[in-house]
Amino acid sequence: MDFKNKVVVVTGASSGIGEALARRFAARGAHVVAGARTADKLEAMVSGLPTEGVAVECDVTREEDCKRLIDRAVERFGGIDVLVNNAGISMRALFDDVDLDVLRRLMDTNFWGAVYCTKYALPYIQRARGSIVGISSVAGFHGLPGRTGYSASKYAMHGLLETVRIENLKKGVHVLIVAPGFTASNVRFAALTADGSQQGVSPREEGKMMTADEAARRIIKAIGRRKRTLLMDFDGKGTRILKFFVPGLLDKIYYRHMAKEPDSPFK
Repeated sequence: MDFKNKVVVVTGASSGIGEALARRFAARGAHVVAGARTADKLEAMVSGLPTEGVAVECDVTREEDCKRLIDRAVERFGGIDVLVNNAGISMRALFDDVDLDVLRRLMDTNFWGAVYCTKYALPYIQRARGSIVGISSVAGFHGLPGRTGYSASKYAMHGLLETVRIENLKKGVHVLIVAPGFTASNVRFAALTADGSQQGVSPREEGKMMTADEAARRIIKAIGRRKRTLLMDFDGKGTRILKFFVPGLLDKIYYRHMAKEPDSPFK
């Protein structure tokens, strides 16, 4: 797929995979409409892109912000070819201990943010026979212990996007669900704890993870090939296989894996 002069909307574009996607799409000649809550950082990023883009301050938990993001893209560039639902937050706490407001915040951002943006972008994506992308996680394929709200929100996103794909079989709309695996970004630093405060530190060695830029490269390649699903690492691919054949074993593997994290909530 040639992305030159295509219009690409990316949420959560001020850092991590979202920022890397914005930069890589622009390098391929696309016009990027970038949405995020941090306006100053977003403006600085967009102003440095090699193609004309638009920065839109956007909190995806607010329906009106998502509509404004889509409207700005259409007003400036006349349509939308690709929507990347990237904005998201994580959490780390046992369901026994977590404040229910934390789960609501996860659903509002990770699920409802995708709902709002997809709903308002869909007519333009249909017209362009374009792509809708959901940046998900292996947690959307199998429950991840200590991440109840995160897994629930990603499962919900999968259900939404898979159904949109089926409903648009005759309209040429491409839907891609991406599970990047552990990627070096700020998602673990900003993850919510049981009381809703930010974790502030990562329980993993960020330096050994895939870079956000490499994740973005693979995602754009998958969009160009109009793939249905992109699982980037062994964990993701292995999860799908083990879940089908030995789901009970997969439960135990995940439990042991998460229990090894520093300050793990598992005893």
